[in-house]
Amino acid sequence: MSDARTPAQIEADIISRREQLAVVLDEIGVRVHPKTIIGDAKAKAAQSVDRTAGRAFVAVNRSVSEVKAQFVAEDGSPRLERVIPAALLVVGVVGLLTVSKRRRRA
Repeated sequence: MSDARTPAQIEADIISRREQLAVVLDEIGVRVHPKTIIGDAKAKAAQSVDRTAGRAFVAVNRSVSEVKAQFVAEDGSPRLERVIPAALLVVGVVGLLTVSKRRRRA
């Protein structure tokens, strides 16, 4: 068997290859276009920010839950043995700051 191709077959192959090459060149042109590169960079940056914000949210949420667990029992009632000292501490600090501020003005 011989692999002899007719001129029409060869010409059809050449046309097909040209069309394929044109498609590939168009795709390369789109990929290296400055707008495409900038768009890709923006998308990657946004994805990175979203991922970082998500991690920060999880960390903050975990911290808040841990602090809340210190002051609220599992049944939802306040743990007075911890709430009262913390409240007194806050009142004391605010009082000291107020006194200190008044002394500065005088």
